[in-house]
Amino acid sequence: MSLLSDDDLYLFREGTNLRLWNSFGAHSADRNGEQGAHFAVWAPNAESISVIGDFNSWDKQTNRLQPRGQTGVWEGFVSGIAAGSRYKYYVRSTSGRYAVDKADPVGVFHAQPPDNSSILWDLGYAWNDAAWMESRASANSLDAPMSIYEVHLGSWRRDAEQGNRFLTYRELATSLVPYVKETGFTHVEFMPVMEHPFYGSWGYGVTGYFAPTSRYGTPQDFMFLIDMLHQNGIGVVLDWVPSHFPQDEHGLGFFDGFHEYEYADPRQGIHPDWNSFIFNYGRPEVRSFLLSSAMYWLEQFHADALRVDAVASMLYLDYSRREGEWIPNRFGGRENLEAIGFLRTMNERVFGAHRDIQMVAEESTAWPMVSKPTYLGGLGFGMKWDMGWMHDTLQYLTQDPIVRKYHHQELTFRMVYAFSENFLLPLSHDEVVYGKRSLLNKMPGRDPWKFAGLRLLLSYMYGQPGKKLLFMGDEFGVKEEWHHDASLDWSLLADSNHAGIRLLVGDLNHLYRSNSCLHDHEYSPASFEWIDARDADNNTLSFLRKDRAGREVAAIYNFSAIPRPNYRIGVPHGGFWHELLNSDAKQYGGSGYGNFGGVEASPVPLHGRSHSLTINLPPFGALFLGEK
Repeated sequence: MSLLSDDDLYLFREGTNLRLWNSFGAHSADRNGEQGAHFAVWAPNAESISVIGDFNSWDKQTNRLQPRGQTGVWEGFVSGIAAGSRYKYYVRSTSGRYAVDKADPVGVFHAQPPDNSSILWDLGYAWNDAAWMESRASANSLDAPMSIYEVHLGSWRRDAEQGNRFLTYRELATSLVPYVKETGFTHVEFMPVMEHPFYGSWGYGVTGYFAPTSRYGTPQDFMFLIDMLHQNGIGVVLDWVPSHFPQDEHGLGFFDGFHEYEYADPRQGIHPDWNSFIFNYGRPEVRSFLLSSAMYWLEQFHADALRVDAVASMLYLDYSRREGEWIPNRFGGRENLEAIGFLRTMNERVFGAHRDIQMVAEESTAWPMVSKPTYLGGLGFGMKWDMGWMHDTLQYLTQDPIVRKYHHQELTFRMVYAFSENFLLPLSHDEVVYGKRSLLNKMPGRDPWKFAGLRLLLSYMYGQPGKKLLFMGDEFGVKEEWHHDASLDWSLLADSNHAGIRLLVGDLNHLYRSNSCLHDHEYSPASFEWIDARDADNNTLSFLRKDRAGREVAAIYNFSAIPRPNYRIGVPHGGFWHELLNSDAKQYGGSGYGNFGGVEASPVPLHGRSHSLTINLPPFGALFLGEK
C-alpha cells in the first residue's frame, strides 16, 4: 500500500506539490487488517533508510524503506506502530561515509529537545471557529484596522509557583485570549512556534516545518489556542522562517550525506550572520517542501496570516557578505533570482487558494514593490514592515528634547515613501533586546518624561497610516529588556503609571478600530494630509487622517517638554472638534493638561484652511480631535 500517488510525486518533483503533509511523513494506516503506519521521505542520495523507534527498540535493520523508482523518495509500511510512538529515519548515504539518525522533515509532532525524535500523530480536531473563518476576509482586508500583539509563548507569562515553568497552549488560551480581547488588539502574532531545538533561538532556528513545538503541548493543544482566539474575534499571525535553517545533525542539513535542502557552495548555502543553512530555492523538491509548509499552517491550523522572516536575506546574494564571499547570478547581479521566483510563486499560490488571509514581509531594504502584485512586477506580499519608520522614530525620540528640532526630518521623512508599499509599523521584539533597552527606557529623562515619551510614541504610531504591531510588555511599559527565559513583570501593573500605559493602548486600539478616519483606505495618499510639518522649533507635528466619506481626525503631537497653550492649527471646516484622546490625560498617568472635551473651530484661516483651532497642547503629548 502507498499513500503516495504518481501525481503526488510528479508535482513534488515539479516543485508544485502544495500539500506534502497528506502523503509524506508518517501516517497511521491499515494494511489488510494490520495496524501500523506508512512512511515516506525524500533522500535521493541515500543508499538505505530504516525507520527506527521505540516500537522496534531503535533497531537499524528491522524496518527498511524501499525506493520509489528513481524519484528519490523512500517509503514503506511498518506494522505494530501506534499513535504516540517515537521514531527517526536512519539514513545511510551512497557516499559510504555518512550514516545518521534524522527527524522526519514532514513530521507533525516532535519530542522535546534534546530528544528530537518525531512522533506518530493524528491531526484530527473539531474546530469551532466557523463564524470567524467565514467572515475573516473583512478582518484581514487592507482597509480593516489591524493592531497586532506580538507574543513569545515561552515568556509572556510563566508559572512561578511551579519552578518558572512554561504555560501550555491550553493554559495560554485561558489567560492570553481574554487579555488580548480586553486590550483591544485585532490580531496576535506568535513568534515562531515551529519546532526548534535551541530555545534561545526564539523559534527562528526551525527544524520542524510542519510541527508546533511540543514545549507547550500537542498540535491539538495549539489548535485549541487558535480556535479560542478566533471564537473571540482575534486573528492569528504566525512567524514563518523560509530564509534559513540550523545545522543540527537531526535536521534538514546534509540530509543523506549530500546537500539536498541547502545550496552546496557555502558562498550560497551558509548564512554568515547565523551560521545556518540557506534553502536551495532553485530545487523543485525544496520549493514543494516550503510551499507545503506555508499552506500547512494556513489550512491545518487556520492561521490568518504568515509573517515571513528575513526576506531581505533571501533577496540578496551578497547579504552580510564581503566581496569575494558570494556568487553573482547569471546576469552578474547580486539578486537571488531563485529566491525571488520562489517568493512570487509562494504568494501567488497562497493567495490563490486563500484570498481571505495575509502575507507580511519583514523586509528591511528599499527593494521595490514588495507588497505589490506579481503581475505588476512585485513580490506579491500583502504588507511589508516599515523598518524605516521604526528606526527614524526611535532615533528621534531617544534624542534629548532640547536638540530634537535639529532632527525634525526624522519624523517627516516617512511621508515621502509612506504609500509606496502597504506598510505595517512594527515596534517588535528586535527593538528591546541586546542592549537596546526597553521602549520605556529608550525615552530620555526621569520617569515622568519616560512614561510621557512612551505614551507619545504609542499615540504617534496609532496616528500614522499603516497597520500596527506592538511587542508584548510594551503595552504596559516594561522596564527591563525582554528575556526569553523569564515571564513579563506583571507586578508592574500595580503601579498607576504602568497601568496607565495599558489603559492608553486599549483606548488607542478602540479609537483606531472604531474611527474610520484612522484605518479606512490607509494605504492611499488620500487618507493623509499634513496640517503643519514644519514647526521644528516647537517640536510639533500635525496632520489630518481622512476616510472615504470625507470625515477627518486631526492628530497633533508635541515632542517637547514644554506645554503649548493657545497653540493654533488650521482645519478644513467649522464646528466643534471633540477631544477624542489626549495622551496626557490623568487616567493614563499624565498631568491632565488638555481642552475640556474639545474646541470650537474659528473662521480664521490658517495653514491654507478656512478655519483654525486654538488648543492647549500638552508636553510630550498627543491629541486626536474630530467627530465623535
